[in-house]
Amino acid sequence: MSSTLTFVDALSQPGFGAIAEFKRRSPSAGDLRPDGDVSQVARSYERAGARAMSVLVDERFGGSVEDLRAARAACALPLLAKGFFQTTTQIDELAAAGADAVLLLLCDLDDRACGALIAYASSLGLATLVEAHDAHELDRAGSLDAPVIGVNARDLSSFAIDRGRQLDLLARAPAGRILVAESAIDSRAQGAAAELAGAQAMLVGSALMRAPDPGAKLRELCSRPLVKICGFTRQDDVDAAVEAGVDMVGFVFAPESPRAASALLNVPPTALSVAVYVGEAHDSGADLVQLYAREDGHRSRDGVLRRRDHTVAHVIDIPWGARADSTHLARAGAYTGRVMLAGGLDASNVTAAITAVAPWAVDAARATESAPGVKDIAALRAFVGAAR
Repeated sequence: MSSTLTFVDALSQPGFGAIAEFKRRSPSAGDLRPDGDVSQVARSYERAGARAMSVLVDERFGGSVEDLRAARAACALPLLAKGFFQTTTQIDELAAAGADAVLLLLCDLDDRACGALIAYASSLGLATLVEAHDAHELDRAGSLDAPVIGVNARDLSSFAIDRGRQLDLLARAPAGRILVAESAIDSRAQGAAAELAGAQAMLVGSALMRAPDPGAKLRELCSRPLVKICGFTRQDDVDAAVEAGVDMVGFVFAPESPRAASALLNVPPTALSVAVYVGEAHDSGADLVQLYAREDGHRSRDGVLRRRDHTVAHVIDIPWGARADSTHLARAGAYTGRVMLAGGLDASNVTAAITAVAPWAVDAARATESAPGVKDIAALRAFVGAAR
């Protein structure tokens, strides 16, 4: 079965997507799905909306080129052949087996060899994903004019994960390239962090192959909107919120707010921390900053979401002190960029608001509380359920 889109075109589609990987085992994690049926998994990935599929053809991952052939027969997704490739003979074999793209590891190839393999693959109609692990390799990928660059959070020598380094590399990658975040993405929030740092896609393998239903797990990781709950002041509430499926945990650092926090609380790596400021932001150590201007002593109507010094989304809110606003959803729906919808949302109206606006994220505080800064966990869970 031939692919309906090229690998590059598939990854160039609007929004953030996934390359869903098939592998039976991992050198770092051991057996994942030793008896996995590549044809069955390929079809589930296609139904779940994967942009492309990665197939490990290396025996250290329990794979072979036969898996690539089986995936090609089972689905129309663009296929990335993943392994340790160094020769044109290997590229020929992968092309014959149905690959649309091949992985090239800069840690295994010098610039001359990598450039030659990029050119050779292109002559056969194959794309390449050139993988970098550090700043030097990222610079090399840029110099090679690699159109698709993967940034791996895993050190292949130690298997250690450093997501912070990965995000920083994505943010400083050459302009005009398709960027793919690779390794150790287990939650929507971790994928969103890569998205906000500049990635167009994530390559996900272990989290899918461990799941009872790989396709359902893929849908979960790619689903939008994200759910942010704001106004936390107690660690027990943070823990309960993350367990309930909250993606972003908000802490208000406006001293006039009844929900004002004195410091960030512990947020696990499966979620993102958001520091909310009015007027001027400070370095709180949060993953993201939600910033409002100060107008007449209160927050402005709308705000921005920032990663480092870059605006990554707009917060479309209702006026300070209001409970509702009849223009709210129309204003949000007219905005063409990434939107976090905030203000007046609760479990009874958030589903309709999502249908009307299709926001990137939704944000609630008051509707999830028993008192300012104190969460009502039942109400919080109801909001998360309705938003999903």
